Amino acid sequence: MYHWIESETRLNRQAARVKSADAAFTVHYWGMDPRHFSNAPHKHSYFEICYVLGGEGAYLDDGTLYPLSKGSLFCSRPGINHQIQSSTGMQLIYVAFELDESECSEEIRAAFQTLGESADICKNDGDNLPSALLWRSLLTRTDQQPAIPESSLPDLARALLLSFVPLFGVNTASERTPLHRSSALLLKQAKLYIRDNLSDDDLSLGKVAAHLNVSSRHLSRIFSSNIYESYSQYVRLQRVRQAADLLIRSDQSIKAIAEVTGFGSVHYFTRTFRALMNTTPAKFREDSSASR
Repeated sequence: MYHWIESETRLNRQAARVKSADAAFTVHYWGMDPRHFSNAPHKHSYFEICYVLGGEGAYLDDGTLYPLSKGSLFCSRPGINHQIQSSTGMQLIYVAFELDESECSEEIRAAFQTLGESADICKNDGDNLPSALLWRSLLTRTDQQPAIPESSLPDLARALLLSFVPLFGVNTASERTPLHRSSALLLKQAKLYIRDNLSDDDLSLGKVAAHLNVSSRHLSRIFSSNIYESYSQYVRLQRVRQAADLLIRSDQSIKAIAEVTGFGSVHYFTRTFRALMNTTPAKFREDSSASR
């Protein structure tokens, strides 16, 4: 049903590093084995998730034995001794990965930390679960159906890796911050609201958080975790950038530009502009005109 070697090669070539605004993964390997027999007991320093496409066997995890059959998905957690057992061989696909924690949001880090401690590590009859459907969509088929374009593989692979969190019974992340509305989406919505409302001199964190229906604390974390600056720093920078653009492109007075960019007063505008641009608005406009 699947081109095993071609599927494995495509994934290892295109999805070795998968990343979004709030999550980044290093994939050590994607694997496909049409006849996987028993291996020796061992452990990894990373996650390895396996999906049984056919055959039967068992999975030994920290002393507990789980039966495996077509449709089984199971999770090998970091640092846990485990073994795959099969005397007849199983059609097995698998992915080994770890989180790049410095590039992940607090919610994603917490979710995978909880996954590493979960005891619910085997799902049977899972062919119709989202993780299984996503995984099969990544593979190249033998029945002439078109394969997913290689350019789409990283995004689908990221979705697959994130799907392992709810698959194995980890609900803490979705309870704390629903993965249905990701940090990336919230950040994008916040940026658009800020861009369209810079003239509001009371563009507070609380006002934007209320507009997005999230807490001020959570929105603050999204800014610091994803763009590595505070909400207030981001807003000031956007005000100054818009002001600089208006100083170059328009004939508006400095007072008018201060108002339309939400600074409220020429004094505050000048002080903030000088702090970020190392020059005054008037001098910036003068130098920009001279260079044209």
